[in-house]
Amino acid sequence: MQFTAQEIGFMLNGTVEGDPKIAVDKLAKIEEAQARSLSFLANPKYEQYLYTTNASIVIVNRDLALSAPVKATLIRVDNAYSAFSLLLERYNTIKLNKTGVEQPNFVHPTAKIGENCYIGAFAYIGPGVTVGNQCKIYPNTYIADNVKLGNNVTLFPGVVVYFDCEIGNNVIIHSGAIIGSDGFGFAPQTDGTYNKIAQIGNVIIEDDVEIGSNTTIDRATMGSTVIRKGVKLDNLIQVAHNVEIGANTVIAAQSGISGSTKIGENAIIGGQVGVVGHISIAKGSQVQAQSGVSRTITEEGKKWMGSPATHLSDHMRSQVVFTRLPGMEKKIAELEKLVAELRKVNDNSI
Repeated sequence: MQFTAQEIGFMLNGTVEGDPKIAVDKLAKIEEAQARSLSFLANPKYEQYLYTTNASIVIVNRDLALSAPVKATLIRVDNAYSAFSLLLERYNTIKLNKTGVEQPNFVHPTAKIGENCYIGAFAYIGPGVTVGNQCKIYPNTYIADNVKLGNNVTLFPGVVVYFDCEIGNNVIIHSGAIIGSDGFGFAPQTDGTYNKIAQIGNVIIEDDVEIGSNTTIDRATMGSTVIRKGVKLDNLIQVAHNVEIGANTVIAAQSGISGSTKIGENAIIGGQVGVVGHISIAKGSQVQAQSGVSRTITEEGKKWMGSPATHLSDHMRSQVVFTRLPGMEKKIAELEKLVAELRKVNDNSI
């Protein structure tokens, strides 16, 4: 893909300074860019690289005052960061714009495939599956019986969607993610063994959700595990059976949500957070990385930290006290010694 400065300037409603016909075919950071690269400058800390970069075109803020000559062609815009983000989005859309049906693949005769879909090689689409319009099913993807996909769904290579699960519109699921595997349900027996409890529910993923690589979302024992609209899940997250994650909540990598827990909307869960089962987390809660949530949180919009998690401010004060413990231990030892000496003097005076 190749674009000229003039084309990019028109796309961004920017002003071109330099050669309008110069072309670029790749994107790069300003400090690493080579010829035929497009870069941007938004942070003043990187301005020094503007005068040494080998990039052919650099997007800059409209009000940037130059302090030295610049070799690159400049495109001045109102907000360089936002403009470059727009270009990244369009570049990614073009790059991922796959179409057609590759062979070999398996699509069951009862499956219904929408318009303008891409189906990659070795994909499996089972009986009763419904796939909406503009979906992209990448190679080695498995979609089991009676799964429903909305419009504009992207399943990257190696995604597995178990039977009866439902996925809404504009959903992106990255490689290795598994949707609808069995929940962790086992009944202890008197002889110390465990009997498996059949997991007959499903997973419902609403619109505008993105799920990272190797994340697993377990099907419900009965009913549904539900991921509400706009949720963003990072890589390597475990969501257990019958969990409900509220709209526009974000969860970072390596977190685990235990069964039947409900997380409110607009929550932020940091990396490596553990949440016990059968509790609720209020909407707007912010749980810091590596925290352990062991009880229901009812206060909305509060920050939590530690294991067990407490109010962030309380935890920070506790950390200050914790760092003082060695000194406090020394002082206590000195006081104990002084008390012992006083007792000895008192005993001798009797």
